[in-house]
Amino acid sequence: MRRARWLLAIAILILCQACGLSDHPVARSSLGKTSSLAEMERLLDLPGPVEVETVNSADWIVPLSGLLNLRSAAAQAAHLVDHPEPIHVFAHVLRHPTFGTYLVDTGVSQQLIDDPGSLGISWLVRKVMPLGKMVVRSGTAEILARSPGGIQGVFFTHLHVDHISGMPDIPGNVPLYVGRGESTQTSFQNAFVRGTTNHLLEGKADLREWPFQLAEDHKTLAIGDVVDIFGDGSAFAISVPGHTPGSTAYILRTPKGPVLLTGDTSHTRWGWEHGVEPGSYTADQASNLKSLLFLKDVAQRHPTMAVRLGHQN
Repeated sequence: MRRARWLLAIAILILCQACGLSDHPVARSSLGKTSSLAEMERLLDLPGPVEVETVNSADWIVPLSGLLNLRSAAAQAAHLVDHPEPIHVFAHVLRHPTFGTYLVDTGVSQQLIDDPGSLGISWLVRKVMPLGKMVVRSGTAEILARSPGGIQGVFFTHLHVDHISGMPDIPGNVPLYVGRGESTQTSFQNAFVRGTTNHLLEGKADLREWPFQLAEDHKTLAIGDVVDIFGDGSAFAISVPGHTPGSTAYILRTPKGPVLLTGDTSHTRWGWEHGVEPGSYTADQASNLKSLLFLKDVAQRHPTMAVRLGHQN
């Protein structure tokens, strides 16, 4: 049986050598307007109207080698070795006084732990994702219950399974926003998770892509392109490709100062502090590193900025 499964996986890979992450419908976002790094930074140190609550939806343990490039000079100088690393799965609740409440990523639905098969989590994804080591602390349904008026949308940092694992609890009419090309850019690796991604997005609203500009190669996103989400300078989406093709960071202006949500451009606190990109969990380490260093430069220019990382405090 095991051999048959591997043969099936290989056959799927051959048939889908260049497929997108999902065939879920995609449209250009009507929310957000093109801005610039200079315009954003001009506003960052001014108090803003957005409240941000970061919720630890689940505790998890995964290999450090996925979270951190252990071959980097900094990791080798620190004599880091692979080991089970405790992390969290976050959902961020954004509350705007005019535009309402949004989630940044979804947290984890309790159903993912109780019955992953019912959500289309394939045997291969379950093998790679050690769900038995995940403990839900505040499930997506519980997070949504704290906003009795509902949410007006979900802003994704990217579409890896652990960032969309709360989708079973998200109402089907809630708008979903992603980086340009996140679900459509092709890769042979998508063959292994495409079915799971499609299942988690099934019956949900179209994916609405932020209007990020392409780089000079006209294939990848330009690092550091900026979209003013509400048009009032309170919240910004920033293209940081590398971890995934459409990875997106968010900077939110709160009354206490700016908050940076890095997404998985940096999974860990050590990686952020030492400028080391993620390991095997990232698609393009070279681009990921450039995006990470870009975000670090922005944060250093604004020392009051609170930095909230992909999977660690």
